[in-house]
Amino acid sequence: MKKHLLYLLGGIFFLASCSKKEDPIPTPTPPTTTPPVVVTPYVPDNSFKVVAYMPGYRDPSGIPDVKYKMITHLFFAFLNINPTADGSVVALTATESSRFNYLKAKAKANNVKFGISVMGAESIFATVANNATARTNFVNNLVNFVKNQGIDGLDMDWEYPRTTSTTDVNPNNNYTLLMKELSAELHKNNKFLSAAITPGVYVSSNRHAIAAEVYQYVDFFNIMQYDGAGYDTAEPLNHASYKMTEASLNFWLNTKAMPKEKSILGVPIYGKSSTGSSITYAALIMAAATNANVNVATVNGVAYGYNGIPTIKQKAQLAKERCNGIMFWEFGQDTNDETSLIKAANDQLGRAY
Repeated sequence: MKKHLLYLLGGIFFLASCSKKEDPIPTPTPPTTTPPVVVTPYVPDNSFKVVAYMPGYRDPSGIPDVKYKMITHLFFAFLNINPTADGSVVALTATESSRFNYLKAKAKANNVKFGISVMGAESIFATVANNATARTNFVNNLVNFVKNQGIDGLDMDWEYPRTTSTTDVNPNNNYTLLMKELSAELHKNNKFLSAAITPGVYVSSNRHAIAAEVYQYVDFFNIMQYDGAGYDTAEPLNHASYKMTEASLNFWLNTKAMPKEKSILGVPIYGKSSTGSSITYAALIMAAATNANVNVATVNGVAYGYNGIPTIKQKAQLAKERCNGIMFWEFGQDTNDETSLIKAANDQLGRAY
């Protein structure tokens, strides 16, 4: 009996082992792979630029399409940094949004790169840039605005980062950190970064605030070579004399070693009186007996210094020789006929429009 049980148990174990050998071997599931994200390297645009700003307080509807063909870059001015200093920005008003969208459409239709210029109180910029959390929040808000609006880039108009004193030549490190972070995020999204900067012709605490390190982060610098009445004793009323422009370029290109391809020569399309009051170039030309070929005109008994056509042409030639562009403040202050200063610059540069 015991032998029969042993034979029976052996048969059961044999059948069990055979069953295991006949079980199919499971096919291993290949690991899930995510295709690598292809990042297109940012390539800076080093072509010659004709830049114009357009403020939100001015109606752009009267500017003819031919004027857009005379520029390469257009900035809406301004998106404002929030006074709360937490890195947020102030939303555009309904009127500003309408004008912003109008200009964006015009720029696109005329192959003009369109951007937003960021402005606010100097103290708020300084506070935000000094705080790592607020600075990152600010960068994110600006980049999100550019991306969400589908525009080409951003202009930083912090007037002005400063050093500790008028004799301090050490740069403002917080400005460097802000521009480095902003540049990285914008360039990652194939958007450009520019900056509006001081003419640098006066001894001040902002003259040496921009470090040479910043040059690599910013695509181009719009040098504001105006509002300097009295700088040139030969033309005391001219707030943007040719002498001042030369001195500004000598400072930035020679003393501060800014690369030529990053330098944009800024000119005004407005006049200023000895008391600092302003008048648009268009208003000057509309006034009786105003001559587009001189740099001083009297309107209602008040003398204004400005840049006439010969000076603008002279500066355009200087920009062609020493810089990589010319900038106008601002688009809506110009005339739209043969006296146009933007037209005069284009003619001197030999640009088709």
